[in-house]
Order: sequence, then C-alpha cells, then structure tokens
Amino acid sequence: MRSVTFLLLFWSALVAAQDNDSRREEFAKLAWQKGPTEGRIGDKATITVPEGFVFLDAANTRRFLELNGNPPHDGHYTFASTHGNWWSVFTFNPSGYVKDDETIDPDALLKTLKESDGPGNDERKRLGMEAIHTEGWQVPPHYDTQTKRLEWGVKLRSAGGELVVNYTSRLLGRSGVMSAILVSDPNRLTIDSEQFRTALQGFTYVPGERYSEFKSGDKIAQYGLAALIVGGAAAVATKKGFWAAIVAFFAAFWKLIAGVAVAALAGLGKILGRKKT
Repeated sequence: MRSVTFLLLFWSALVAAQDNDSRREEFAKLAWQKGPTEGRIGDKATITVPEGFVFLDAANTRRFLELNGNPPHDGHYTFASTHGNWWSVFTFNPSGYVKDDETIDPDALLKTLKESDGPGNDERKRLGMEAIHTEGWQVPPHYDTQTKRLEWGVKLRSAGGELVVNYTSRLLGRSGVMSAILVSDPNRLTIDSEQFRTALQGFTYVPGERYSEFKSGDKIAQYGLAALIVGGAAAVATKKGFWAAIVAFFAAFWKLIAGVAVAALAGLGKILGRKKT
C-alpha cells in the first residue's frame, strides 16, 4: 500500500521567530470549516465536525501542509482541534478491499520497522532531513473488528535526540483504506489520541464504500493488515526480493508524522479568533 505521501516536519522547525506572525496570518486566511458541521473527505467518506473543531478541504489542506514546511499534495484533508492541541490529516488509498483475517505480530512488525531505518534514513538524507530511528511501540498495533479500524503508535528518536511519536489509524473500506494520522505533542499524546479516537467515531464511509458492502468481483488488495503498518507495497515487494529498492521510498515517508512543539502555532483557537477554554 502506498503509505504517507507527505512529510510533516518537526514543529520546532516549523516557524522562525521573525516570520511567526506572517505565518499565522496565512493560517488564518485558510477556509476553515468550523464545527458543528460535516466535513466531506472527497467522494469516499464524511466526518462529523463538532463545536471546538475545524475542517479543511483538499485545496486548503494542500496550502496548510505547505505552510507547515511540507511538500504540497492533493487529496488530503485536515481535521483539527481549535484549542491547538492536535490536528490530523486524512487521505484515501484506492488499494482495494483489504482482508482483515490476518494475525498481527507486534514483535515481528517492530523488527521489520527497525530494519527499514537504514534505507529510510538514506532517503531522508537525500531530502536534506536528519536521521530518525525506531525505538519501539508507543501503542502496539491493534485491530477493532467492529469498526474495521487498525491503529498503532511508534516511538521515534531523531538524530538530535528528540523523541517523536507517529500515531496512525487505518479505516478499512470497500475499495481501499483511509489513512488518518494524528499530529500531537508527544507529552500530550495520551490525551490527544483519546480525543482523536473519539473524533473518529464521527467518521463514516458513504453508501457503497463501506467495508460491509464488499461484493464478489470487487478489487482485492494484495496484502493484509500487517502490511498496512510497515507499508503495503514495500511488504509485497519484500516477498519478491526487491526490499532495498522499494522500502527506501516507503520508509522515508511513513515515519515522518511527528507532532512536536504544538505551541509554534500559538493554538488554532487563537489563530481563528477564539479564546482557549
């Protein structure tokens, strides 16, 4: 599976002091959809946006990622807390129906992730980014058979010694998988991930795209649950003997969701003209 296709750099490097105010002005110009409302994630799904939260469509998320120092990409959607504690990005991969009958082995997956550090960091170096290494599970991978949601959190350590956490959810659908990635300060991850999971209760695929609506003849993905964690296409390629060539690409991207120094934005609530409570 094609994994994360954008780079979320450390928020500590997000804003230089001299242009902090101008960046905030740019953030405020984005077309934030304030809750209560419903956010449409392309033609695949919707998410309830309660009061105290905001949503950005694909065009505005492209600019949002760019302002965060990330390469702009299409097809991504932002859901965020107006208190500035955390935000998340949604993107859909039309990989096909992923069978969920696979047993997950956290230890084996962690070993695979650590093995990908080398080629992944080679790609990071090429992009002018510092190395980052897998330390272990912050939240071991687990799959909810009722919600069809796979979640996990990985502890990563940058070359500079900074601890970051990648917390990801994969929501299985009929024709592919929705990726929902949480960006949070590691010190607040326990609280923020709980709010994030609560927010995901408002996520739903549109009729015709739900996992339960699978029909014979639908496209089926070439991989299972474990591959969604280590990078689906990379896992498939491994079986074919192309690990070195493929994992360098996937490992370079999936690990880069790191929520650090959330205060860099001084809170989305402040940016949007709302006082924190």
